[in-house]
Amino acid sequence: MAKEEKGPEKLKFHVFRDERFIDLNLYQFGWERTSPTHSYGPYARNHYLFHYIIEGRGQLMANGQEYTVTPGHGFLVVPGQVTTYRSDPADPWVYTWIEFDGLRAHESLHLAGISGTKPIYTARNAEAGKTVEDEMMYIVNHGSASPIHLIAHGFLFLDKLVQCSAGRRSGGERRVRDFYIKEALTFIEQNYQRDISIEEIAAVSGLNRSYFGKVFRDAVGESPQAYLLHYRMARAAQLLKETRLSIGEIAAQVSYDNQLHFSRAFKNVHGVSPREYRSTHLIDPENRDKK
Repeated sequence: MAKEEKGPEKLKFHVFRDERFIDLNLYQFGWERTSPTHSYGPYARNHYLFHYIIEGRGQLMANGQEYTVTPGHGFLVVPGQVTTYRSDPADPWVYTWIEFDGLRAHESLHLAGISGTKPIYTARNAEAGKTVEDEMMYIVNHGSASPIHLIAHGFLFLDKLVQCSAGRRSGGERRVRDFYIKEALTFIEQNYQRDISIEEIAAVSGLNRSYFGKVFRDAVGESPQAYLLHYRMARAAQLLKETRLSIGEIAAQVSYDNQLHFSRAFKNVHGVSPREYRSTHLIDPENRDKK
């Protein structure tokens, strides 16, 4: 569930603590009336971070450039990118933000025309900008809603971001490619429990491995190998939270014969061992509905 901290009409901030979602997940979101010269960074994020400017002006420092960002615009920080942003001393920002990630994040940002090298978002017009702002503020103002409710509005946020963008890209040329990717994702979802190869996934999609790898990375934002690993570790995390299966049994359910290899892979993805993860995330079945 989300955790909320409020200041006196200056800050709303929520942390989203549910990690079961793969297509889209939220990490934190909020609204702030910044102080003059308020700044953050230099810092690198682990996930996408999008700010939308409601009032005021300020600067984003990224890619060795300085961008001035004003109302009707937003700015994107991509995972691993070192950035600094600073509010104007005379006309400081009021902004709202969402930190997010997931399989659909990369595709939506591409369609919205923003990326690490093109970080500035421009709304199509004032009405479109208000639509983006309203959807983001809905999420901020409903931080105590259920995880599924918030994720649903996270998808609506991505949709508004694309539909209202002045730099929106056409998705027409992506339809055939997306058919291949859908075939691959469906195959992974149905077969991740066994030892499948990338060649096998490519064959199901009707593409040779090298071309499949390029198409998959362009669509999803990571290689097929990385996606398969992250999918398995997400399923493992769910089993650790919701069942009392042993670590070895969970390893086997996500295609790891060797429990040690599974534990290493899990820690590389989640930052803690499976045992440590379970100790802080296990849901008591008797109280699951109360969470």
